[in-house]
Amino acid sequence: MRTVRATEANRQFSSVLKQVSQCEEFLIVSRGKPVATLLPVKISGKPRLAARDILLKRLSDQNLSGSRNWTRDELYERKS
Repeated sequence: MRTVRATEANRQFSSVLKQVSQCEEFLIVSRGKPVATLLPVKISGKPRLAARDILLKRLSDQNLSGSRNWTRDELYERKS
């Protein structure tokens, strides 16, 4: 893990991000104290597959008669 000052990380942000995308990790310090860690995102297939399964279930539960008689509120309804 490389250590970089916050001002340097700010000035060279594009370069730092490029290095992070190549699996480099950074510890960002401000005034000598650690304030953040910048790590590459680790994407596994499990969340993606779970999201796909949820989407397919929602699609299969919908009425596909072709009629579009939903209300604006239904269209923008958010589920948490």
